[in-house]
Parts: sequence; C-alpha cells; structure tokens
Amino acid sequence: MEKPKKISLKVQALSRVEGEGALDIRIKDGRVTRVHLRIYEPPRFFEALLRGRPYADAPDITARICGICPVAYQMSAVTALESIPGFQPGDAIQNLRRLLYFGEWIESHTLHILMLHAPDFFGVDSVFDLARSFPEHIRDGLTLKKIGNALVSTLGGREIHPVNVRVGGFYKIPPKQTLTRHLDALQQGLEIAVRLFRWVTTFPFPDFERTYVFVSMDEGDVYPVFGTHLNLNNERKIPVQQFEEVFEEVQVRHSHALHSRLKDGRTYLVGPLARINLNHTRLSPTAQALIQEAGLTFPIRNPFQSVIARALEVVHALESSIETLENGDLEPDRPYEDLGEIAGTGMGCTEAPRGILYHRYRVAPNGEILEAKIVPPTAQNQACIEEDLYHLASQRVHLPVEQWARECEHAIRNYDPCISCATHFLKIRIIEEP
Repeated sequence: MEKPKKISLKVQALSRVEGEGALDIRIKDGRVTRVHLRIYEPPRFFEALLRGRPYADAPDITARICGICPVAYQMSAVTALESIPGFQPGDAIQNLRRLLYFGEWIESHTLHILMLHAPDFFGVDSVFDLARSFPEHIRDGLTLKKIGNALVSTLGGREIHPVNVRVGGFYKIPPKQTLTRHLDALQQGLEIAVRLFRWVTTFPFPDFERTYVFVSMDEGDVYPVFGTHLNLNNERKIPVQQFEEVFEEVQVRHSHALHSRLKDGRTYLVGPLARINLNHTRLSPTAQALIQEAGLTFPIRNPFQSVIARALEVVHALESSIETLENGDLEPDRPYEDLGEIAGTGMGCTEAPRGILYHRYRVAPNGEILEAKIVPPTAQNQACIEEDLYHLASQRVHLPVEQWARECEHAIRNYDPCISCATHFLKIRIIEEP
C-alpha cells in the first residue's frame, strides 16, 4: 500500500497568540476525516506551588499565571477562599473589585480587538500594517488600553500583577477623590469605544456558523462578572460548588493540554460570545442602544463575530465604571475583614476576559493550602476550538493549503487563547489517506 501523502506547511509564526500549537488535518477521498489541534504547554506547576502555602498567598501567586488577566486569577482565588467561611464582601468592596475587573476587561479586550484580531479581517500580518490604513483606530485603541491600565493601577497597586488584592478585601482603599479622577478619562473612553464598536461591525466576517453550548456566570439582573451560579445555555443554572459534577477535564493523546467538556460529552463555549448571548439584555444602556443600531440578533453563532462581543463589553465596562464611580458606594468601613483561621474546601468562579475561571482550594486547620485546582477559560475552550477547526477545514477543503493556514490561525484567534510559556509557531500537516 502506498504511504499516505503528507504535505507539511510551517507557518512562520502563529502570530498574535500566546503559545505553541500544531494542527494535523487528515483527508480521505477529498473529505476531512480528522482534525487534531496539538498544544505543547509545558507544566508550570502553579497548583503544586500553592500546596503548603498560607491561603493568604493564593491571590498573589495565582496572579503570576497570566500577565494579561492577573485580576481574574486573583478574584477567582479570593472568591473561592472566602466561600469556605461563607464570607460575603459588602457593597463597597464588591464595587471596588468590579471596577478593578472592568479595568482588566477594557485593556485586555482592546489589546485583542485591535492588536491581535483586527489584522486578520484585512489580510495583513500585524497591527503595524493595519495602522497604515486605520491610524485613528489604533490611536484610539492605545488610549483605551491606557485607560484600563490606569484603573487597574489605582485599585491594584500596579498595572501588571496587582499587589493590592487580598482575601477579605484590599490591603489599601484608594481615597474616593483619587478614584473619581478617572471619570473624565472613562467618559472619553466611552466615546472611543462607541466608535470602535461601529467600526468592528463593518468587518468582513467569514460565512461560518456553529451551534454551541454557551456557559457563563449568572449574576441575576447584572451583567455577570461574579456570582454564585453558572448559566448553561439558558437550559439550567447550577451552583459554582457543582462545577466538577457537571464539567470534566480529559486528557487527549494528541495534546499536552487538557480538554474540557460537559459530563454528558458535549463541548461548551465560554467567553465574550457566551456572555453576550446569555446576558445581552443586562448590558449597559449605551451597549443596548448599539445593539439596536447595528441590528444584531441573538444568539450570534459565528465565532468570527466574537470581536463584536468584545467591543460591546468594552462599552459596557466603561459605562458601568462611570456609573459606579458616580453613584456607587466606594468607601468601606475598613479595607478588609480578617477571616482568621479557616479550614475546609471552597470553590469560586469569575468571568475573566476570555471566560469563566474556576478555582477550588482545600485548606487545613492551620491555614495551609492542601490542594488547589484551577481551570482557566482557554483550557475550557480548547475542545471547542478543535471542533471549529474541523468544521472550517471541511468547508475549505477545496482551497490552497496556504489559505487553510491563514483561516485556521484566524479561527484560533477568535478565542483570544492564552497558551502560556511556549514558543510561537503553527505547523499544519495535511495528510491524504489512500
């Protein structure tokens, strides 16, 4: 029997994505039979690093997992640990935490939309090429990112890997007048974000749709960031404590990265597209008006349009931050509550820019962490990314290999994946089976 024909294309870099990946596409009789997205993600041992450490160290250690969304790791950590004694932060602490989180949403989403994702829609390799055609939008994006970073710096102590978050609250509360100084910049940012959204909706989106199981936090009438329950596709809501009863991580032979799925075998989608589809009626007034202006209908099932969801969330984060600074309680009686010795198991989940981020900790009576489990959003989306690639490849089988490479990279970047601690390239092998 003749050996299968192998065509190997090495893309110079899987650009604008953190991490290393490879994609194998198998073809038989002109049909795609299998697609494997292989991720080489070296173990970083953060869960092991936490074992034996005082529970108070968890927010600072987990923040180092990611330089783009450290706040998300801190917030899921404190939420999980505070659940052990049943501590509920007051309105002022929760408002300040939400402001800090929104700062991260603003800077992270803006980075992805303009620097990482938009070049795909215009057939250019980088933001530098894009800036030649759209200099005003790139300048706007840099302004938005600066606004988000400034909010994180004021509340978190610094822009990258904030140091002011602790179990029970904050180490230090900024004076109210320091916080309200951000209002002018946020108002400017809201105007910029509206322009950004209107531009994003004009992108030439590929014709591609899939049916997903959307999963997000549920926070009642509020667009979710925190919460005690998860919304599964508007089919049911489950307590965060039941996360591991409903979802599971599985090892696949072709990848070092775990794949997540529902225990009934279905894959699921987390992130901006899931949040928007399940919670669009809870967005801020300007975001709601923009939905009507653009004539958007839900659910949005085209993953390439996730960039629209991110742009809407930037609008929401800016407008909600303005509302909180103008009318919210920002002055707690004390910066934090000392929870003292706690023991038991706690679970927490919050909405990172890329989707739900789950933490579980088991703490000994002496306050040491005995066990830690962290399930980041990119890991939860990896199986879904692979399914997107399979369906996309099946529709594009007639195209030249080089075009497959570009479209597959674009499909991966829809998710703004964060595959850390690796080099940057994608190998594509197209194997024609006899």
